[in-house]
Amino acid sequence: MMGAIVLLHRWLGIAFCLLFAMWFASGMVMHFVPFPSLTEAERFAGLAPLERGEAIIAVGDAVVASGILDATRVRLIQRSDGPVYVVSGPSRMRAVHASDGADASVQSAGVALAIAQDHARRRGLDAIHAAFLERADDDQWSVPNSFDRHRPLFRIALGNAVGTEIYVSSRTGEIVLDTTRFERGWNLAGSVLHWIYPTVLRRDWALWDRVVWTVSLLALIAAVLGAVLGIVRIRQRGGLIGSPYRGWHALHHILGLGSTVFVLTWIFSGWLSMDHGRLFSRGQLTPAEAGVTNAVPDWRRAPPLNDPSLSIAAREVEWLAFSGSVYRRDRTGVDSQTLTKAGESARDRQMMFLDEQDVVGLTARLRAGCNAASVVVDNDDYPARSSVPGAPVYRSRCDDVWYDIDAADGSVLQRLDASRRAYRWFYSALHMLDFPALTAHPRLRDVLIVGLCALGLVFSITGIVIGWRRLQSKFAI
Repeated sequence: MMGAIVLLHRWLGIAFCLLFAMWFASGMVMHFVPFPSLTEAERFAGLAPLERGEAIIAVGDAVVASGILDATRVRLIQRSDGPVYVVSGPSRMRAVHASDGADASVQSAGVALAIAQDHARRRGLDAIHAAFLERADDDQWSVPNSFDRHRPLFRIALGNAVGTEIYVSSRTGEIVLDTTRFERGWNLAGSVLHWIYPTVLRRDWALWDRVVWTVSLLALIAAVLGAVLGIVRIRQRGGLIGSPYRGWHALHHILGLGSTVFVLTWIFSGWLSMDHGRLFSRGQLTPAEAGVTNAVPDWRRAPPLNDPSLSIAAREVEWLAFSGSVYRRDRTGVDSQTLTKAGESARDRQMMFLDEQDVVGLTARLRAGCNAASVVVDNDDYPARSSVPGAPVYRSRCDDVWYDIDAADGSVLQRLDASRRAYRWFYSALHMLDFPALTAHPRLRDVLIVGLCALGLVFSITGIVIGWRRLQSKFAI
């Protein structure tokens, strides 16, 4: 038995020692330079104020013109080529011109370039030398599935000092992503390596999922076998723990013992990052619950745009269905907005966010036995954040299932059953050390993450040296 363990660990270690080193090194990079994304603050800063005085069609007419019969959200934005309604359903979205309901998808590079330049100028970015690069379904930075509803994408280079590139949705004409030269460079050494994320593989999500899950599982087996051997081979010398090995083997043994807990929990939790419903629930609504939250409203009842309560500073207006009613959401800043409920005048009810009663009204439709909703605090064990800074997130506990609802836009941020709550600790806490006690002290957390990953990297390097020497002796390299 022990001989089989030795043999398996030896050759799995040789096969995966470089991968272990890559994971630890790239993990340190990822902690400080996340994968490129367009933040909500950046997106909102690039929006133009809605122009007044333009004749636009009603929201209900825009939904009809879009052809999306199951629409649950409609937004009005000001593009460089005029006001546009963006109609969204559970599976697709489409833009129509607010003036006449005609298709507002972006077909030409010239329109995309103008939209990108306008967005950049509003954010204070240099766009004088902006130029169209390509129109493509994806590239290294736009390959995630979240961009599927916007493909193909127009990629625009601003030609500024930091090498900013902006991606424009062909479906809606919205800016959906930006990257800088710094982000692209460091992510090649960070996220792309860590997630085994080359475009050619990640383009096929199912294949990528199976490959990374399998590789991670084999790496975990190698680590477990190494831990077993490391413990079995411990020797006592003068009351101290010693190793029967010499040289690099001894260093590998001692470092392995010192980092066993971290290496095992980190590799195990990293493997769980690829779980995707295999062992734990995914935190998504059931089809029945989604049917309630995505119930199609009567868009003819949507609060009209000519309501005198609409602020002249509004940059985006959204109509959304929530708990059987239609609300109009007027956004005047990244952290400021007002909500108006259909059928109620501004004097009757105008508020910044949904309140507890609104949330309870929805969760009562989702499940029986729900308690009163409470606000999720910043240091909660199961954190949830609104897309709007300062907006509350309400948690409604319905027996064993919890629902976290964003009071800013009514979206269900997460569905936490017992399985999903356990996953939070087995994956997120173990892999990113986001235990509440550590997130309250970010500097300490940074030091621990870097220090532990550095320890894991050095340990992996000893494995690389041992593996290389074994290959040399075996195959006379």
